[in-house]
Amino acid sequence: MKISIIIPVYNEEESLNELYKRIKKNVKGKYSYEIIFIDDGSTDNSFRVLLTLKKKDKNIAIIKMKRNFGKSQALDAGFKKARGEYIITMDADLQDEPDEIPELINQLNRSSMDAISGWKFKRHDPFIKKVTSRLFNFVVRSLTGVKLHDMNCGLKIYKKIAIQDLKLYGDMHRFIPVLLRINGYHCGEMKVKHNPRKYGKTKYGPSRFLIGLLDFFTVIFLSKFMKKPLHLFGTVGLICELIGGIAAMYIALLKILYGTIQHRLPLLNFGVLLIIVGIQFISIGLLGELLVNRETAKKDYHIDKII
Repeated sequence: MKISIIIPVYNEEESLNELYKRIKKNVKGKYSYEIIFIDDGSTDNSFRVLLTLKKKDKNIAIIKMKRNFGKSQALDAGFKKARGEYIITMDADLQDEPDEIPELINQLNRSSMDAISGWKFKRHDPFIKKVTSRLFNFVVRSLTGVKLHDMNCGLKIYKKIAIQDLKLYGDMHRFIPVLLRINGYHCGEMKVKHNPRKYGKTKYGPSRFLIGLLDFFTVIFLSKFMKKPLHLFGTVGLICELIGGIAAMYIALLKILYGTIQHRLPLLNFGVLLIIVGIQFISIGLLGELLVNRETAKKDYHIDKII
């Protein structure tokens, strides 16, 4: 069995040597392996450290990005490079535990899942990060039906077939289990150890929550309306049309019965505005249907097996 270990790196020069030693202790002599480091525009000496490691181990591959594009893009580059039967992802900051690698592989072999996501059961993070993470995972579980406790854990293992059609951009790496489900694959979870940060500082600030919220809306749209956009935009449009129509009919009734709209001009304007907005929403939905119809010639399904 060949495994590919994919590790995005951004300014982690202090942790890389220790991380490599701990990974090698868990894979050397047990598996045929490759370690793919993606230097995502580091401004410290991370790339030089990686070059030194590469000289020691021919199983190391390095991908150097032109600049800092983000974790999703780094993982996407690693997935395209990986040659292993199983693909393992982990962070470079030593908070993910390399000792979990053998058990992740065993767990995937024993289960019928296509991927296993780590669950940081006991987190070593600031209080606010723990609270927001639990809220995030609760909302994602509730709205997508993917029953994982820790959607965004960096430590995961995948069968290669499950990730070969993934399209990662923005901050979509947080929703990989949801994207797998959209493609018809199944992701389980396993409790894993989470270490306190030993070197450096976190790369995520308050803006990640806003970005994550926007990406979450994207995932919800892709999971529920990607092939039927008119169901979303058409529903909103019809609701606007209904409310606007009721307002317009009320104004018309006043005019017929009393010969005046009785100073209801703002209501008339509101009704007309809703009718126009409703038509626009329905038009957007129809345009979306046209675009989807043009793409139907492309393969948008994934066959499990042919007997």
